[in-house]
Amino acid sequence: MQSFPVSDTLKRLPEQFFAKLVKKVQALSSEGHDVINLGQGNPDLPTPNHIVEELKTAADNPVYHKYSPFTGHNFLKEAVATFYKREYDVDIDPESEVAILFGAKTGLVEISQCLLNAGDTALLPDPGYPDYMSGIAMANANPVFMPLLEKNNFLPNYQQLNQAELEAAKLLFLNYPNNPTAGVANKEFFDETIEVAKQNEICVVHDFAYGAIGFDGKKPQSFMQSAGAKDIGVEMYTLSKTYNMAGWRVGFAVGNTSVIKSLNLIQDHLYVSLFGAVQQAAEKALLGDQTAVDELVATYESRRNVFVEKLQEIGWNVQAPRGTFFAWLPVPEGYTSEEFADLLLEKAHVVVAPGNGFGEAGEGFVRAGLLADEERLAEAAARIGKLGIFKTSY
Repeated sequence: MQSFPVSDTLKRLPEQFFAKLVKKVQALSSEGHDVINLGQGNPDLPTPNHIVEELKTAADNPVYHKYSPFTGHNFLKEAVATFYKREYDVDIDPESEVAILFGAKTGLVEISQCLLNAGDTALLPDPGYPDYMSGIAMANANPVFMPLLEKNNFLPNYQQLNQAELEAAKLLFLNYPNNPTAGVANKEFFDETIEVAKQNEICVVHDFAYGAIGFDGKKPQSFMQSAGAKDIGVEMYTLSKTYNMAGWRVGFAVGNTSVIKSLNLIQDHLYVSLFGAVQQAAEKALLGDQTAVDELVATYESRRNVFVEKLQEIGWNVQAPRGTFFAWLPVPEGYTSEEFADLLLEKAHVVVAPGNGFGEAGEGFVRAGLLADEERLAEAAARIGKLGIFKTSY
């Protein structure tokens, strides 16, 4: 059979760092070991029932058996605008300031093709969500990494960036609450970001995937809540985390009209929008009873409290995350991130993601997901404690 060479575009795509980890986990599981997998970012709880029921009802509507409007149904865009006004007191024009996405990941990859040419510069958080690099690679653009350091509360320090790189940058990716560090941003940081972006003519893309998941009574800040945000950027939101709809592939972008227009244009060439019944269910999620969201956040916070308490009891000096469903844990001395993750997998059968998989500045940390029940999280901490790495009572 003829083997055809791949395009240069595909050759530029970054390797999937975690593919090797997945294989190791599969091997252990196939041998019959009880593996506690805290290494992934896949929500473990089901979609709320009222959203599922809305999909079932909507699927019977023959209108949705035809092509959807290429830019999405107006009712969903109007629901997005209502959602932003209710949650953040931000006015969004549903016609010109909303783009419906096949999940936020799609938009985060597409936006580089919309705004970057070969050789252009994009600013990326380090550590950060690996798929930002995918779009940049497809555009044949150049990434410049902004270190997210613990001493800076995992926020980029714009004053420490190279001025020439700032002036060259066309795109800036941010993500708060942050994956993987679980750091959070405040209004002052977003205000500063807008000033930097205006001075250097940079488009800001704020990945708000964990926008609903803030702890200790503090609601995460939307980038759109800062004056001037729509002038220089967009915010991308997914229903995957807020409503446990990861497999439904539905999200949206809001903000700058020219960027929204570009996103709609590229999607016009790639898709024929989402299945209408999914859009109707998404409308129900955004506008319906939000009790399930409150319960979900409470569940993650309770899991966080149990996990952090148990890790501290075994002598691991960790900080409680303030947002997301991740914990960003410092690696003990004498190990790299990958070595420590391998040790936990092989000796404790606990899966965590090595921090260097998210960028060079992630070295020295591992990421654990709060995506198991409290009993399993406590069991994971106990297993790690029995390794005798930390000062424990064992």
